[in-house]
Amino acid sequence: MIQYRNVVQDELCLELFQNFIRHQVVTKCWRKEKGKWVIKDAPFIDDWTEADYQVLISCLKNTLKSGGFVYAAFDKHKIKGFVSVESVLFGGEQKYLDLTSIHVSEDMRGLGIGKKLFLSAKKWAKDHGAAKLYISAHSSVESQNFYKKMGCVEAELYNQQHVQAEPFDCQLECVL
Repeated sequence: MIQYRNVVQDELCLELFQNFIRHQVVTKCWRKEKGKWVIKDAPFIDDWTEADYQVLISCLKNTLKSGGFVYAAFDKHKIKGFVSVESVLFGGEQKYLDLTSIHVSEDMRGLGIGKKLFLSAKKWAKDHGAAKLYISAHSSVESQNFYKKMGCVEAELYNQQHVQAEPFDCQLECVL
């Protein structure tokens, strides 16, 4: 049975992710061309290295230090999914909070874990004064289908820091 709970700073270490499988075979991605979204062939395999996990751990620790939200799904005490939301509102009237990560281990996808994590992030963001979640999300067809099911649409206002860091990501928002 999957258990959901907040993650605390002291448990954020490489060992926490030793049973997490961040592997995704991508074949097609959304790209914006001449102002329209089109699906393009863009095959690659996304598979995190130890260095990628170290960066993730550092980012999640910073999220918690700054008062943000890190929430996870555990199966037999092993992390199988997680979501993070930053604590600083931005975007003026849009009142965005930034959903900085949401991932489900490859062996647990399709079981509703991502949906439950996303809904928890929405609730936390709303409780912390946001009107919308901002998501800079991978443009793979699978990732975008998930966000569409969650009610996300293209962001009214793009966060330029995200656009510069990941120019192929899709900039989305979800009304809370």
